[in-house]
Amino acid sequence: MSLIEEIREAVIQGQAPVVVEKVKQALEAGESAEVILNQGLISAMQRVGELFEEGIAFVPEMLIAARAMDKALQILRPHLIEQGVQPIAKVAVGTVKGDLHDIGKKLVAMMLEGSGFEIMDLGIDVPPEKFVEAVRQGAKVVALSALLTTTMPNMKHVVEAIQQAGLRGQTRIIIGGAPVNQAYADQIGADGYAPDASSAVRKVRELVGA
Repeated sequence: MSLIEEIREAVIQGQAPVVVEKVKQALEAGESAEVILNQGLISAMQRVGELFEEGIAFVPEMLIAARAMDKALQILRPHLIEQGVQPIAKVAVGTVKGDLHDIGKKLVAMMLEGSGFEIMDLGIDVPPEKFVEAVRQGAKVVALSALLTTTMPNMKHVVEAIQQAGLRGQTRIIIGGAPVNQAYADQIGADGYAPDASSAVRKVRELVGA
C-alpha cells in the first residue's frame, strides 16, 4: 500500500496520529501537498460520505474521520499555500441567531474543508449582518444551520438581509438542520437544502459548479 493509500485509509478509520505521521512521511518523501489533499484526504472524506449514506458509518464515525482529516490539513495548509493551490470557493458556515447548536455545523464545515473549500466558520447564534459581511468578504456559498423550530425563521431573515444588501446575486444559500427540509428552503428563497454533512458537500459542489 502506498503512503497516499495509507493516509486515505487512516482518515476513513479516524486514526489521527497515524494520519499525521503518514502525511509527514509523504511530504518528506517529496509528495506534493496537492496530491496528498486530493488523493488522500478528499478521496477519504468522499468515501466516508458514501459509507454514511449506505448506513455503514454514522455521525460519530464521520466526526472522528473529519477530525483526523483536520489534523492532516493543519500540516498541509502552509505547503498548499506555498504551492499556490487555490480552494474551490469560500463558504461561510454558521448556526443562525438564537440557536446554540454546534456539532452539525462543525461537521459540515470540516467535511467541506476536507473537500477543498475555504471555510469561514461564523460560529453559533449568528445575526444576519454577520452573514451579509461574509458575502462581502467573498463567500460564494452561505450555509445556514438551525436545530430548533423556533430559530428556523431566522434563516429567512438571513436570506432577506442578503437580498436587501443587494448581494443575493453574488452568493448561493444552503440550509440544513433537523427541523428544515427542501420545501422550507423553497419557501424562504434558499438555493438548496441538505439533510446531512455528506449531502451538504455534494450540494455545495453542485451550487458552485465544482
